Amino acid sequence: MDSGRAVSGRWRTVSARLAGRGLDLRRAAARAAGRVPAPWLYVVGVFLGTKIVLSVVGVLALSAFDEVPWAPPPDETTMREQQRAVSGHRALALWFAWDSFLYDHLAQLPLDEPWRDFGFPLLYPFLARPLAPLLGGDTALALLLVANVAFLLMLFYAHRLGELLLGDDAAARRFVRYLVLLPAGFLFQAALTESLFLCLALATFHYAERRRWLLVGVVGFFLALSRSVGFFVVLPLALVLLRQHGYRLGPRAWWGYVRAGWPLALLPAGWLTFMAFCRWQSGDWFAYKHAQEKGWGIRVQNPLAVLWHGLTDSPPRDALRVWVAVLVLVVLVAGARRLGLPYLVYGLTMVMVPLSMGPPVYKSLLRYLIAVFPVGLVLARWARHAGTDAWLTAALALLQGALFVTWLAYWTHFII
Repeated sequence: MDSGRAVSGRWRTVSARLAGRGLDLRRAAARAAGRVPAPWLYVVGVFLGTKIVLSVVGVLALSAFDEVPWAPPPDETTMREQQRAVSGHRALALWFAWDSFLYDHLAQLPLDEPWRDFGFPLLYPFLARPLAPLLGGDTALALLLVANVAFLLMLFYAHRLGELLLGDDAAARRFVRYLVLLPAGFLFQAALTESLFLCLALATFHYAERRRWLLVGVVGFFLALSRSVGFFVVLPLALVLLRQHGYRLGPRAWWGYVRAGWPLALLPAGWLTFMAFCRWQSGDWFAYKHAQEKGWGIRVQNPLAVLWHGLTDSPPRDALRVWVAVLVLVVLVAGARRLGLPYLVYGLTMVMVPLSMGPPVYKSLLRYLIAVFPVGLVLARWARHAGTDAWLTAALALLQGALFVTWLAYWTHFII
């Protein structure tokens, strides 16, 4: 009897100690979580949530398409073979399509031999180069890693910018969510430049709103190297500078603009750096332009004429994508008063500059439109009521799900 009581007492003592240690661990975890900046907890949650959901849906959908005779279509069987060459794991391979393989090629080209590929700006493939040796020389995996790190940072800068522009954490979270749910938002996780470009764009506006113009210039330099439209972002950033000084004019005001905003010159300098690389390697400052014309039939045209042509004289598939661009323009104009001039100009630029490339842009228009982040700002303002937010979130999720399945069925030319 006494021995039983002793054992029972020792068990209660051990249990109490374990419970105390468990409580201490929970408190330590709570303290550690408290030290993490609040945006990161939400941002990492969104990042992991979208990654898990899209990966599971992707693998399941691809398995369902295995026995479907039209998936892939005849003109996209080559891409499926390229995906298999990249990785035998479907959860990885599905994030590679068309341009991804060209970036992989650029990431592998020797730097000590003459360069002949000028169709893409070089920041994205060059970021993958130093990572590839750490991944066993796998440049494709390095490209995917760069894109996903940029996606995570993109969400962070979106939250911080949303706090500045929308005024509170709840609205900033809605902005982040709507960015992720834009119709082709799943491309932020693909081995493409979308996440890198938008990450850098959001970072420049974040630092501009905080008047940290040297950082704006440094980040903007790389923004211009990430995509040809990047150096145009200098225009809305200059408008942020003008707004901060009350849009004043006159010699004294102009000197103030120059003294504060001189780093904005680094944005066009970034693109000029790429042009200088083209000149050094090929003797042609405009090798990029000529490569785009020869490879994809892209020539600078009136974007309004291209928009009208897409609506009135194009196949239904192209017309549908152009109507999405029109809807984006409508949202921007409807929210212009709340957005402010700099963000309206940025949004219009991100729609009109791609359209200026002519009808070949139709097949990639949905991809380019996810760079129009001011749409997310407008939606975050409109969806202040919980009911509106829920319905809008559900509608965008369903639309993106339909486009994601289209992507998985290898009808990728509808999107990129």
